[in-house]
Amino acid sequence: MDSKLTLKFDETVINKAKAYAAKHNLSLSRLIEHLLLKAVTSNTHSIDDLPIAEWVNNISEPEPEYVKKKPTSKARKKEFYTK
Repeated sequence: MDSKLTLKFDETVINKAKAYAAKHNLSLSRLIEHLLLKAVTSNTHSIDDLPIAEWVNNISEPEPEYVKKKPTSKARKKEFYTK
Protein backbone atom coordinates (compact mmCIF):
# COMPACT_ATOMS: atom_id res chain seq x y z
CA MET A 1 0.00 0.00 0.00
CA ASP A 2 1.38 3.40 -0.96
CA SER A 3 1.39 6.34 1.46
CA LYS A 4 2.06 10.01 0.92
CA LEU A 5 5.19 11.69 2.19
CA THR A 6 6.11 15.35 1.93
CA LEU A 7 9.78 16.16 1.41
CA LYS A 8 11.60 19.43 0.94
CA PHE A 9 14.57 19.70 -1.45
CA ASP A 10 16.50 22.43 -3.19
CA GLU A 11 14.62 23.41 -6.37
CA THR A 12 17.65 22.78 -8.59
CA VAL A 13 17.97 19.25 -7.23
CA ILE A 14 14.27 18.61 -7.80
CA ASN A 15 14.43 19.79 -11.42
CA LYS A 16 17.50 17.69 -12.19
CA ALA A 17 16.00 14.64 -10.47
CA LYS A 18 12.75 15.05 -12.43
CA ALA A 19 14.69 15.21 -15.68
CA TYR A 20 16.67 12.10 -14.74
CA ALA A 21 13.51 10.21 -13.77
CA ALA A 22 11.75 11.20 -17.01
CA LYS A 23 14.77 10.16 -19.08
CA HIS A 24 14.67 6.73 -17.43
CA ASN A 25 10.88 6.41 -17.68
CA LEU A 26 10.35 6.61 -13.91
CA SER A 27 8.22 8.78 -11.72
CA LEU A 28 10.10 10.90 -9.22
CA SER A 29 8.25 9.06 -6.45
CA ARG A 30 9.49 5.66 -7.65
CA LEU A 31 13.02 6.96 -8.07
CA ILE A 32 13.12 8.26 -4.49
CA GLU A 33 11.44 5.08 -3.24
CA HIS A 34 14.17 3.02 -4.93
CA LEU A 35 16.93 5.13 -3.35
CA LEU A 36 15.34 4.92 0.10
CA LEU A 37 14.86 1.17 -0.25
CA LYS A 38 18.57 0.78 -1.01
CA ALA A 39 19.39 2.87 2.07
CA VAL A 40 17.25 0.84 4.47
CA THR A 41 18.12 -2.61 3.14
CA SER A 42 21.89 -2.27 2.95
CA ASN A 43 24.29 -3.40 5.65
CA THR A 44 25.90 -0.03 6.17
CA HIS A 45 26.66 1.73 9.43
CA SER A 46 26.44 5.29 8.15
CA ILE A 47 25.00 7.17 5.21
CA ASP A 48 28.55 7.76 3.95
CA ASP A 49 28.86 4.00 3.33
CA LEU A 50 25.86 3.83 1.01
CA PRO A 51 26.59 3.07 -2.65
CA ILE A 52 25.31 6.33 -4.12
CA ALA A 53 25.10 6.57 -7.87
CA GLU A 54 27.32 9.17 -9.49
CA TRP A 55 24.28 11.07 -10.79
CA VAL A 56 23.10 11.68 -7.23
CA ASN A 57 26.39 13.38 -6.44
CA ASN A 58 26.17 15.34 -9.70
CA ILE A 59 22.69 16.72 -9.06
CA SER A 60 23.20 17.61 -5.44
CA GLU A 61 24.06 21.28 -5.26
CA PRO A 62 25.40 22.41 -2.90
CA GLU A 63 27.17 19.42 -1.40
CA PRO A 64 24.70 17.27 0.60
CA GLU A 65 24.59 18.16 4.28
CA TYR A 66 25.16 14.58 5.42
CA VAL A 67 28.59 14.40 3.80
CA LYS A 68 31.21 15.00 6.42
CA LYS A 69 34.32 16.66 5.07
CA LYS A 70 37.36 15.00 6.53
CA PRO A 71 40.36 17.23 7.12
CA THR A 72 43.32 16.53 4.89
CA SER A 73 46.53 15.22 6.42
CA LYS A 74 48.12 18.58 5.60
CA ALA A 75 45.39 20.41 7.56
CA ARG A 76 45.70 18.00 10.50
CA LYS A 77 49.48 18.44 10.51
CA LYS A 78 49.12 22.25 10.45
CA GLU A 79 46.60 22.14 13.30
CA PHE A 80 48.86 19.85 15.34
CA TYR A 81 51.90 22.08 15.02
CA THR A 82 50.01 25.32 15.74
CA LYS A 83 48.80 24.13 19.15
